[in-house]
Amino acid sequence: MSWIKTIPFEQATGKLRKLYERVTGPDNNVDNIMMAHSLRPHSMEGHMALYKNVLHHSANQIPKWFLETLGVWVSSLNHCGYCVEHHFNGLQRLLGDEVRGNAIRAAIEAGTPESAPLEAAQVAAMLYARKLTQAPADLVEYDIAVLRNTGWDDGEILEINQVCAYFAYANRTVLGLGCSSEGDILGLSPNNSADPADWGHK
Repeated sequence: MSWIKTIPFEQATGKLRKLYERVTGPDNNVDNIMMAHSLRPHSMEGHMALYKNVLHHSANQIPKWFLETLGVWVSSLNHCGYCVEHHFNGLQRLLGDEVRGNAIRAAIEAGTPESAPLEAAQVAAMLYARKLTQAPADLVEYDIAVLRNTGWDDGEILEINQVCAYFAYANRTVLGLGCSSEGDILGLSPNNSADPADWGHK
């Protein structure tokens, strides 16, 4: 499932087994992006802690479906099909509007977020995400002022920034290690946002 050796759930012992048991989905399925960490369980632990707190925490103020939209967009910009497919399925499940979700994806694939059925503030966040992904050193304080002027407060801007930064990390984990989605169940996520320690994928 990747270009390096991985340890399947059935062969895992010790700390790795305990971590696998925390991140499993149905039938003890472990996503390949997590299994890619199996030779260094401590890095899986760090990855999941970051993922859960950035994208699936009850203290976030931005709707989770839009955080997933940002993730799909950043992953598309990075040409990471694995994360696009996983998180688009999550986006559709959370949004509960297949037609709108498909229109958002079409805009993402066309590279024109302004044509998506999104509010002006959300489009501004997408444009910030593109610049942060493709030309991070070109960002200036004015880019943050644009987000404020469209209605985001500074805590929400931090959420937008962190989701984009997380997906840069996740995309490079996947692309750099050759993770495939073979055997994965698309669209699952740790949905118990009230408990940061609950990493189970449902």
